[in-house]
Amino acid sequence: MSKRVEGKVALVTGGTSGIGLAAAKDLAAQGARVYITGRREAELEQALETVGHGARGVKGDVTRAADLDALFARIRAEEGRLDVLYTNAGGGSMAPLGDISEQHFDDTFNRNVRAVVFTVQKALSLMSKGGSIILTGSIAGSTGTQAFSIYSASKAAVRALARSWVLDLKERGIRVNVVSPGSTRTIGLAELGGDTREGQEGLLAYLASLVPMGRLAEPEEIAKVVTFLASDDSSFINGAEIAADGGQAQV
Repeated sequence: MSKRVEGKVALVTGGTSGIGLAAAKDLAAQGARVYITGRREAELEQALETVGHGARGVKGDVTRAADLDALFARIRAEEGRLDVLYTNAGGGSMAPLGDISEQHFDDTFNRNVRAVVFTVQKALSLMSKGGSIILTGSIAGSTGTQAFSIYSASKAAVRALARSWVLDLKERGIRVNVVSPGSTRTIGLAELGGDTREGQEGLLAYLASLVPMGRLAEPEEIAKVVTFLASDDSSFINGAEIAADGGQAQV
């Protein structure tokens, strides 16, 4: 049986932990030649061991133009093309209205919007006809979350970008889709509950109670959606948002 993304060249930004790591691992297992990025060398090396299958790592920060240039220069030199781009790097922190600082706003939008724009734009010269660009959204982009408005707004912006980019790229046959996870069991999500184990476990339990399926998603479940969107199985899905949320934002 052939693998779903056999022979494709794929890049996962922010691929050293959580959903990004799970996606890189699944893409590699399904036959892709995978590159991952990360800001910390030790975590990047550990992630490469986890992904296996000859995955390659590029240390860098997607908010820095020079790092993006170096990343795509390496892919060009080693592969000459890119078939799958999954922009997973990003994140956010909580701040209620009244406590939102300029730094909080800029940091969130730099990571979740600005970096996405320029990662995709700089990748375009490498993208193959029929390639797949997958953006990380969030159900927070279409639902309200207390003290999370700036993160939510940044993810709504990602959804809007995809709608326009499919029109910009239609002549090249490059698809752009958004995968929007619901609450997923990652270190980043747990850390929103504070520095204590009690606080983190309490947050995760509360979030699980909001999901009709009664549990959090595992990163591997989101990864399978990414691989589907990367594969030819999704060849007529374009400009879409797929909510992998256990029904959390659907009821």
